[in-house]
Amino acid sequence: MLENDFGGLLPYVAVGLIGSGSECLGFDDEVSRDHDFEPGFCIFLPGEETVSRRDAFLLEKAYLKLPKEFMGVKRDVLSPVGGARHGVIRIPEFFEKTVGSPDGNLTFSNWFSLPEQALLEATSGEVFFDNYSLLSKVRAGLSFFPRDVMLKKLAGRLLLMGQSGQYNYQRTLSHGETGAAQLAVFEFADSAISAAFLLSGKYRPYYKWVFRALREQTPFSHLAASFEQLITAGNSADEAAFKTSLIESISLEIIGALTAKGLSGEKSTSLEAHAYAVNASIADAGIRNAHVLAAV
Repeated sequence: MLENDFGGLLPYVAVGLIGSGSECLGFDDEVSRDHDFEPGFCIFLPGEETVSRRDAFLLEKAYLKLPKEFMGVKRDVLSPVGGARHGVIRIPEFFEKTVGSPDGNLTFSNWFSLPEQALLEATSGEVFFDNYSLLSKVRAGLSFFPRDVMLKKLAGRLLLMGQSGQYNYQRTLSHGETGAAQLAVFEFADSAISAAFLLSGKYRPYYKWVFRALREQTPFSHLAASFEQLITAGNSADEAAFKTSLIESISLEIIGALTAKGLSGEKSTSLEAHAYAVNASIADAGIRNAHVLAAV
């Protein structure tokens, strides 16, 4: 259909399945198909200065004429809340919606404040072909944090890991503050998981997919079970000792990865010391001198 009816547009067209949805992460299963599941794909076009509004409208009409059912799966009725995930999408509008920038150019402030799941939406999924190359070019520029941004985020996460897990967990228990102790464990686990994704060069997904992504898409898959044990165990004397042991083993694993990647020359087992070592290695003075937690 594209070749026969829209041959003149083909040089400007990209086609893929990207954006939000578990299918774009490779995590789709029977459970996740209870909503927003349909046969469909995205046809990406550049702005109106390159492809006219009329041509885009005609292409959208052609897309809507595709079969209402494919391989036993029906097309979705467009949700007035969710908006269109498939069909004809302008490239600048897609990136404006996902990362707040039509051309994907982000300031350091943008990089610090954007949720990682938004960056993942912009860069996950598959592009089947891209004749114009604009979509792929912008996605390549967003593929992961610039190095200094990654280091700032990592330094902040390491500091929070050290404060919550290596220091405050036992102290809150000593005060009899079991609720605060549990929060300290959650803070440690959350920060350690973020550090694992940063060290893997991967964006962290929406929380419900964090453990699956950790297991399937990072070299820290073996830590997933430890994190699950850490956040589900209680605070009895035996469980607290077990948690303390897990916290230390996870901390040493992260420190080992820092050392292996040459991100910290510290010999200490203190995550706080490594946090400041990572922060000191940031090249940009403005980012380096900002508060160590500025990017968390």
